[in-house]
Amino acid sequence: MKTFFHVEDIGDLRLALEEAKEVKDNRFGYQQLGKNKTLLMIFFNNSLRTRLSTQKAAMNLGMNVIVLDVNAGAWKLETERGVIMNGDKSEHLLEAIPVMGCYCDIIAIRSFAGLKNRDYDYAETIVNQFVEYSGKPVVAMETATVHPLQAFADLITIEEHRQTERPKVVLTWAPHCRALPQAVPNSFAEWMNAADVDFVITHPKGYELDPKFTGKAPIEYDQHKALRGADFVYAKNWSCPGVSDKQQYGQILSEDRAWTIDREHMSWTNQGYFMHCLPVRRGLIVSDEVIESDHSLIIPEAANREISAEVVLKRMLETL
Repeated sequence: MKTFFHVEDIGDLRLALEEAKEVKDNRFGYQQLGKNKTLLMIFFNNSLRTRLSTQKAAMNLGMNVIVLDVNAGAWKLETERGVIMNGDKSEHLLEAIPVMGCYCDIIAIRSFAGLKNRDYDYAETIVNQFVEYSGKPVVAMETATVHPLQAFADLITIEEHRQTERPKVVLTWAPHCRALPQAVPNSFAEWMNAADVDFVITHPKGYELDPKFTGKAPIEYDQHKALRGADFVYAKNWSCPGVSDKQQYGQILSEDRAWTIDREHMSWTNQGYFMHCLPVRRGLIVSDEVIESDHSLIIPEAANREISAEVVLKRMLETL
C-alpha cells in the first residue's frame, strides 16, 4: 500500500476488520516490521486524537517517529507554483517535500481545507504534492476532503457494537458555530457505502455532499424519518460543500438547533448508539445527556483510532 486516502486503498473490508481485531488483541506483536524505520508526521493544522493515536500506533510497531508542526516548527512554506517569493514564506513545498522524504520511510500528513476555493481544496493540492515528490508512502491524517483513519476507526467501532447482521447507520448533519470542512462526513459516507450496513444521510437542503463520496446512499431531508429505527447515529457538522453552487462553498447555510441530537432524537432510534469523531461542541451537536449516556461510543471510537492507524502502517511496512 503506497497511499491511504480512500476505502479502496485498504482492500477487502472484511479482511481489514479481521486484521484490526488481531492487531487490537496483540498490538505489540509486529515490532519487527518497524525496527529502524521512521514515520514522519507533518501537521499543517492542530490535532489531538490523530497526533496521539498515529504516533502511538507507530511506536507499537517499533518505529521511530518525527513530528513536525509546520506552523510552529518550520519555515513558512509556499504551496503555490509560479509565485515570486518576496513575502513571509521562506521555503517552497517543492523543495521541502523531497528533503522530508530523505529522513523517513513513511509520511503521514494533516492539512485541512481552506474553505475558500472548492477547486483548490478538492484537487487536494498540498497532499498530492507529497505523493508526487516525496518518494515515500503517504498516509492521510485528514486532508481537505477525506479523513480515512477516522472512518476506518468508526467502522471498527460499529463492527464491535453491532447487534444485527445489517445495522442501520445514519449520518446526520448537526449545527455548529463555525464553518467546518466535509472531510469527516465524506470519508464516513465512502466507508459506510463499502460496508455491509443500511446507510442513510440526513441534512438540511443545500448541504449535499459530493456524490463521489456519497454514491447511491439515500438522502433524507426529514431528520425524524431518517433516524427512525437507526442502530447507529453519527452526528457531524459540515459547511456547504458547494456541489451545485461553488459560490456557497464553505458557507454556513443553517444554524437550526432542531437538528441537535438530544434524548428525543435518540428515542426515535432502535436504542441506537451515538457516534462523533470529536472534538464536539456540546449543546450544538449533541446534548450532555446523550453524549454521557451508556449508548455513547465517542471514547471507543477515539481508542480505535490507534488500531486503524496501526493496521494501515503495518500494511505499508510490509510492502517496504
